[in-house]
Amino acid sequence: MIIKKIWAASCSPTGGTEHIVSLLAEEMGKCLKLPVHKISFTLPDERKKSCTFTEEDLLILGTPVYAGRIPNKILPDVDRSFEGNGTLAVAVSVFGNRNYDDGLMELALLLENHGFCVAAAAAAAARHAFSDDIGAGRPDKQDEEELRVFARKAAEKIREFSGEEKVVSGNKSACGVLALQITGHNPVGPYYTPLRADGQPAKFLKAKPVTDENLCNRCGTCAQVCPMGSISREDPSVVNGICIKCQACIRACPTQAKHFEDEAFLSHVEMLREHYTRRAANAFFL
Repeated sequence: MIIKKIWAASCSPTGGTEHIVSLLAEEMGKCLKLPVHKISFTLPDERKKSCTFTEEDLLILGTPVYAGRIPNKILPDVDRSFEGNGTLAVAVSVFGNRNYDDGLMELALLLENHGFCVAAAAAAAARHAFSDDIGAGRPDKQDEEELRVFARKAAEKIREFSGEEKVVSGNKSACGVLALQITGHNPVGPYYTPLRADGQPAKFLKAKPVTDENLCNRCGTCAQVCPMGSISREDPSVVNGICIKCQACIRACPTQAKHFEDEAFLSHVEMLREHYTRRAANAFFL
């Protein structure tokens, strides 16, 4: 088996996952002297595409962690869009400084179920989408150095695989959820229940961003970046479809016209600020 290309694929509404996946891919590309090709499956049209890979490919696949797992509205598209044929893969889960729970396990199992051999896996902390105070500045220089070290070790492991008969045949004994001892439940458990500041369940599934009409200039940026395609392009104050609370519209708005007013959602954010501003550790599995 000779790997000829690295594919860096990510779902990244606010850019954190794409940044981390790209950093890993570029470092591995340097180590393996291979070109890196990027795939975004963040927006609705991007997620309609299907990608099939061979033994000559290496896939680095990254998703954000929402409530401890792959976002439930994105999961069906991830499950449908990637097919391997004995393809080596690196699973990457990016979490907002709380915990990755079963997110990485779920992604690794999904890859295994679609013909990939997971050679390495990482759970990387990033700034939480809900607040700049939660995981502030992450990934920072320390994180990026940890990620580069992991990428070099993963590249070396993959280099050692190349040409081995056991790898060519797909019997990659040093790959997979069991061999890597990835943290998480198998089978994957339920989604994490968000909590309010008082510790009670926070119910905000129907919460949607509000638009300050005095600030909105109708540029349509929010509609363009919404991963669910839920914001009206004709009237950006209208959210017709599902909101996954990714904050893409809020962070992309050039006039800061978008915000949340839902009391339960804001209480959950306050809980996160109170309990999860400490530095969460990255986790690497090789």
